[in-house]
Amino acid sequence: MIKITGADLSLEACARVASKGEQVALDESARNKMGESRDFILELLKKGERVYGVTTGFGRLAEVLVPEADREDLQHNLIRSHSSGVGHSMTAKEVRTIMLLRVNSLARGHSGCRDVVVDLLIEFLNQGVHPVVPQYGSVGASGDLAPLAHIGLALIGEGEVEYKEEIRPSLAVLEEIQSAPLRLKEKEGLALINGTQATTGLGILTFLGAQRALDTAEVAGAMSLEALKGTPDPFMKEVQLARPHEGQIESAEKLRQLLRDSEIRESHRENDKRVQDPYCLRCMPQVHGAARSVMKYVREVLQIEANSTTDNPLVFTEAQSVVSAGNFHAQIVSQALDFLCVALTDLAAISERRIERML
Repeated sequence: MIKITGADLSLEACARVASKGEQVALDESARNKMGESRDFILELLKKGERVYGVTTGFGRLAEVLVPEADREDLQHNLIRSHSSGVGHSMTAKEVRTIMLLRVNSLARGHSGCRDVVVDLLIEFLNQGVHPVVPQYGSVGASGDLAPLAHIGLALIGEGEVEYKEEIRPSLAVLEEIQSAPLRLKEKEGLALINGTQATTGLGILTFLGAQRALDTAEVAGAMSLEALKGTPDPFMKEVQLARPHEGQIESAEKLRQLLRDSEIRESHRENDKRVQDPYCLRCMPQVHGAARSVMKYVREVLQIEANSTTDNPLVFTEAQSVVSAGNFHAQIVSQALDFLCVALTDLAAISERRIERML
């Protein structure tokens, strides 16, 4: 069971919920924070304050005051109008990761929505109800509006979900799991779709796969060195300390461990006329290590983003304020993932060169 606090969700926990169906529950501390945040929104409504997306329209209509009688409909129409994704559907694992991240973000208590919104998202996760979310439609510069809207659409009993390996209308599945569709209140439609959870969720799954690929690359590299009768001397600790990048040191250590007590190495230690090995063997700590350093940075970005509020506007109960800002912009996540692509490309390139040597 993973307790959601909004502050300490790990990337590995995301993977367990996504792939293994680990159950999720909202921590009471998070429920209390959400309650305080919602109460503050209600206070502002009573005072007749102007709040973006709560009492006003969206985007260019931010200056247009929405009549009180239309405010709930506004939230539902926001979900419907932004459910505009195209392409094949995301996998259940991808959708589960996105939903979990949205739960964690809303649980931080800066979005002004009721806890029942999160409760239904958690019910979907625990019951294996996965909204149908098309792959394409978000650029991430104003939040992942389209993919998150498709999730929101299922919560209000519209759109489709995957349940028990069948695609079915959301409303029918809600009835089957004995849950009612949400009737969104002020701010809640916006709170559901304004965030970076699709970018971050897909990034987390990609990152964890990349981490496994890097660990595998160390094993493949060590085996390649043995097959090509190379020497592990370039992996000596002294060499790495002469250029002490953390990733390089770690990769060299892993290679040394893998090659320790190698009988193949001992078979050609004497009378070897070669002075040095080719780059693809000799430079593994430098190339693999650079990838490790990149992944350390990418992990940090994703870890912070997974435990962030990326909504707009933001509610701060202690300061008694609502602030329109730009936390929905996914630039830092997208740049980190671009960096990850560069590292993986280099990892693949040096692997290909080792393969070429063995052909």
